Amino acid sequence: MKKIFSPLIFSGLLLGAFLSPVFTLHAAEKPSMPALKKYEVKNFDYLLGKIDGLNDDLLKMHFKLYQGYVNNTNLVLQRIQELNESGKNRTPDFAGLKRILGWEFDGMLLHEYYFENMGPNKILDKNDALSKKIEADFGSYDNWKADFSATGAMRGIGWVVSYIDPKQGRLINEWINEHDLGHLAGAVPLLVMDVFEHAYITQYGLDRAKYIDVFFKNIDWEVVSLRFKKAKNS
Repeated sequence: MKKIFSPLIFSGLLLGAFLSPVFTLHAAEKPSMPALKKYEVKNFDYLLGKIDGLNDDLLKMHFKLYQGYVNNTNLVLQRIQELNESGKNRTPDFAGLKRILGWEFDGMLLHEYYFENMGPNKILDKNDALSKKIEADFGSYDNWKADFSATGAMRGIGWVVSYIDPKQGRLINEWINEHDLGHLAGAVPLLVMDVFEHAYITQYGLDRAKYIDVFFKNIDWEVVSLRFKKAKNS
């Protein structure tokens, strides 16, 4: 039987031959992801010898722990990008990295907030806008401090953060479990206190109450007040 070469089939083959290089070209021109800008480790050595009640050995250990979170955050983000670029972002590795990113990232950021709001004691001026805000939301500074301290004394590990609520603009002291569980979405951190045992155990054992007293003696209220002013302006 004689084979018939249909013009329709020929046209289809010709069209396919014409389009094939186009599709290949488009795939080859898929833009690559931009190079990641790495997070830099901040230097908090200026606190050495300046924190009443926390010795330099403890602070240096704590700085090193913080540096690990910065390094791990960079590593996790780099690995996530590599999996995206290789098309392997539907894998258990990708899911695991995505889940741990918040833990590493918040471990980095919370430590920066913590160290930055510490320093030689500066008294919170009663005429300061933050002081007036504390009185408006809690009735008095002592009431606010009691709530913050009681939150920090809760059993478990984590952080205490004094936030500005994004809905009503009120102050709320919140307990953060680990680094990434318990944050108030959209809230702005003003004062951060680390209550993991590594922040005090080498000096105060399990006496967290003593550590909280030491923390309050070393709050740089100028930094906290500035955070509040920025939050109001934004």
